[in-house]
Amino acid sequence: MSKLVAPHGGKGLVCALLHGKELAAEIERAAGLKRIDVSDRAKGDLIMMGIGGFSPLTGFMKKADWKNVCEKFQMADGTFWPVPITLDVDKAEADSLKLGDEVALYTKGELMATMKIEEKYEMTTADKKWECEMVFKGEGEESVDGKFWEIAPKDHPGVIMVQNQKAFNIAGPVKVLSQGEYPTEYKGVYLTPAETRAIFEERGWSNVAALQLRNPMHRSHEYLAKIAIEVCDGVLIHSLIGNLKAGDIPAPVRVKAIDILIENYFVKDNVVNAGYPLDMRYAGPREGLLHATFRQNYGVNNMLIGRDHAGVGDFYGLFEAQEIFEKIPTTGDAAKDLQCKPMKIDWTFYCKECDGMASLRTCNHSKESRVILSGTKLRKALSEGAEIVDHFGRTEVLDHLKTYYAGLTEKVEVKMQGAASGSSM
Repeated sequence: MSKLVAPHGGKGLVCALLHGKELAAEIERAAGLKRIDVSDRAKGDLIMMGIGGFSPLTGFMKKADWKNVCEKFQMADGTFWPVPITLDVDKAEADSLKLGDEVALYTKGELMATMKIEEKYEMTTADKKWECEMVFKGEGEESVDGKFWEIAPKDHPGVIMVQNQKAFNIAGPVKVLSQGEYPTEYKGVYLTPAETRAIFEERGWSNVAALQLRNPMHRSHEYLAKIAIEVCDGVLIHSLIGNLKAGDIPAPVRVKAIDILIENYFVKDNVVNAGYPLDMRYAGPREGLLHATFRQNYGVNNMLIGRDHAGVGDFYGLFEAQEIFEKIPTTGDAAKDLQCKPMKIDWTFYCKECDGMASLRTCNHSKESRVILSGTKLRKALSEGAEIVDHFGRTEVLDHLKTYYAGLTEKVEVKMQGAASGSSM
């Protein structure tokens, strides 16, 4: 009997990925189905449904689920879910499809899945705007006082993504036929929920924390991971290896940086370095909830949530991603409610007076004594060739990142926000 937290939804790991003869037969059958080309975001969603990362989802959401998730953080049956998982098509494609039809889903020429159409529904401009306000609007200065719709359509990648979606959504169960490039390009790092659970079981872990990363690990990340190791059996350092926004550091570079850090500064038996195949949605607090939801499927019962988790710009309050965990609905049914809990960590930094890592809860020194750490701040300094302040990161990691930036022929301007610069501290 496993001591790990049960997968979300009460149905075990719900995996839509086919194998062996069943996979071969479905690939052959897909050749005769109508072809639908889908986005990179949908590719990641399909893989997560395939490997059980999105348990208990079996396919893309119907309108009732979409509406309930946006409005109530729950699917139509009351199961907790924080972010819509939908598939968009244009009007011509929607008009050509009848309920009960089966289609083949492709991304950039690769067959990813087949899908049975159980519902199609229009997403009007008003619907998209409502989804954006429910999912992406926060309590930060760029979301209040009417600023959201002045700034978000230009600067919020999640809002831009939803606004650019096609006119209809199609919904229904999927059969996943590929895990894309991840098993080969990220061999040993790309791990399925079944694989992480097996590792945790083998190590005797039952109380596991996850550290979400989309940037290379700096000293604050290292500090958070070590806090988790002190109070849990171990930590899953879990990096996004899907697509990011322009200017972010590619996954292979980040993965190697984590390996360097673990090799030199961690007890390896207490850490698992892994990646997952989603694109960032940049949904701030809602995405923090999504991170906790699918980490539960990976066998994690504690989600590290620090300052401005999954944030972008100044759309969110510094600790809004922590506070939202106290606001989500519960049914009293453990299968339907979120079981992965937040580990809430205050703003962390290196303090020269303390001569070590600290947080606002442990350090009483002035702002001038603190080295403010953030992934955005690090990327901006590296992209501009600026000097990296002492104690920002480990020398071995910074050398690796400097080599990457030195080889770039085209660089993207990195915009600073208050949360990253320390101005809002």
